[in-house]
Amino acid sequence: MTFMNILVTGGAGFIGSHTCVALLEAGHQVIVADNLSNSKAETIDKIKQITGYGVTFYRVDVTEEETVDNIFANHSIDGIIHFAGYKAVGESVEKPLAYYYNNIVSTMVLAKASKKYCVNRFVFSSSATVYGENEVPFVETLELLPTTNPYGETKAMSERILTDVSRANPELSVSLLRYFNPVGAHESGLIGEEPNGIPNNLMPYVTQVAKRKLDKLRVYGNDYPTVDGTGVRDYIHVMDLAEGHVAALNNLTEGVHIYNLGTGQGTSVLQLVVAFEQVNNIEVPYEIVDRRPGDIAECYADVSKAKRELNWTAKRGIAEMCRDAWRFENG
Repeated sequence: MTFMNILVTGGAGFIGSHTCVALLEAGHQVIVADNLSNSKAETIDKIKQITGYGVTFYRVDVTEEETVDNIFANHSIDGIIHFAGYKAVGESVEKPLAYYYNNIVSTMVLAKASKKYCVNRFVFSSSATVYGENEVPFVETLELLPTTNPYGETKAMSERILTDVSRANPELSVSLLRYFNPVGAHESGLIGEEPNGIPNNLMPYVTQVAKRKLDKLRVYGNDYPTVDGTGVRDYIHVMDLAEGHVAALNNLTEGVHIYNLGTGQGTSVLQLVVAFEQVNNIEVPYEIVDRRPGDIAECYADVSKAKRELNWTAKRGIAEMCRDAWRFENG
């Protein structure tokens, strides 16, 4: 295998930091660009603590073209993994302009730089949100219906931008990774999901309630047509997801390739809460509140394509997700 120099945007964030670990452990070198808007600088030190390898870190905003150009000019970059972006569905409904600007402009700036500097491997962090209210399980060939929220629209638009750029520049190989609901943390407990303010995602909300940082978990809706009325999602351990990015990068060939990264199994909110309580022997108080705008009833993946073409499959289950998330919260 050829070892590469990879630019990871948003590399201090939740999924980005775990992917940096997986890249370093696979023998690649890593450059991180992150503005720390929803992450912390000390995460960079923890990546080195886990792997024994350092990364080159730039505190920059990747919507700023000149700044990004300087990074490409100063390094011989072989590939890009683009995570940097706002990611809260509910917030995107309230702040659509911020989401459209940040998420789409960053993709265009990076695509332009990749063309200018002949960087021909581009892995994009997309989302199952692009499927909208399609029939489950979601398969990669479905028509995109991301209109339930602006966040999903920004991911679908970015996918289209990269697809069009690759068609116009066939030397650019693109992997669009639509992943589902990343949870858990690195087994060391050193890095995990640490959002600023009240969490938008379920697992850090659960862990903060369990730690009594928050009084109770708010479960958004219990009248969906699901097993217990609460939303069903395909939860995937963040390290499985990180390893999926490395597999996509290592197996990237000419053209545009789309992969679901999930477990293929749906778990309801209340099922996850019960699993967390059982695995960690702790109570998680909750209350049912109104549905959130932009949420759908069920979302889980058909993951057969990633298994077939990338030789990748999720190895860690709900128990490991709950255990590792709680270990990080208590770290």
